[in-house]
Amino acid sequence: MKSYRIFFLISLFYTGLAQAFSVNHDFLVHIGAFDAASVNFRYQMNPQDYSIRSVVSTNGFFHTLYPFAAQYDTSGRIINEKLISQDYRYISQSRFKNRSKQVMFDDQGLPVSQTVVSNGREKKRSFPPAPSPADTFDLQTIMMKVAYQYNLLGFCAAHLAVYDGKRHFDVETSDLGKENLAANSATPFSGPAHHCAMQITKSLNDDDDTLWEFAANKTIDFWIMPDETSAKPFIARVKIKDTPLGELNAYATKITVED
Repeated sequence: MKSYRIFFLISLFYTGLAQAFSVNHDFLVHIGAFDAASVNFRYQMNPQDYSIRSVVSTNGFFHTLYPFAAQYDTSGRIINEKLISQDYRYISQSRFKNRSKQVMFDDQGLPVSQTVVSNGREKKRSFPPAPSPADTFDLQTIMMKVAYQYNLLGFCAAHLAVYDGKRHFDVETSDLGKENLAANSATPFSGPAHHCAMQITKSLNDDDDTLWEFAANKTIDFWIMPDETSAKPFIARVKIKDTPLGELNAYATKITVED
């Protein structure tokens, strides 16, 4: 997809944003045979700014094997119909490591420096200028933008460039059309949905951001449904076939939309 088409889509996307609202997702995550984790994903937007939060924690026996909890926060301004990142931070805790990270941005929303604290040891780093234009900074912002593109235009195909301060990621989202999600015991949401598939391509060196590291170089299938009351789009299910422990399936268990 050409750059001008991306800008056109984003323009349409934000022209339709007339009031503040938020969509809150609660997910149950299965990995292989494990009831592995709980995730809360919330995004909030109004004509001037936006914020996104993801909270992850492992569950049950999987938590015993791999205890992990993390919170990811992104926020920024909306200027001339464009998302301008202003703050990104995460905190995480595993069996042997506590980490936190905060990224600082310039007025154009490009990352300029970060502070990382790992088990009490602080490290600061400045980033070189972005070598080429980027549409956004982090994964959860991409998921939000794709959901809203679908809400306004009825499809989720897109090509987005991401710059995380160290390297570029190419994100290609394919539109696979409408499907009927079968009911199951993990989720109350079933019925007509739109199937999308996302491929994130990155260099193969190690990353210090678990969310990117887990999702990159895999196909992420997800299904979007409209909320029955507000018609706002929400992500009903997510599937990643290829993980070290088997297939990952995330099922929405509760959706809350607030104006």
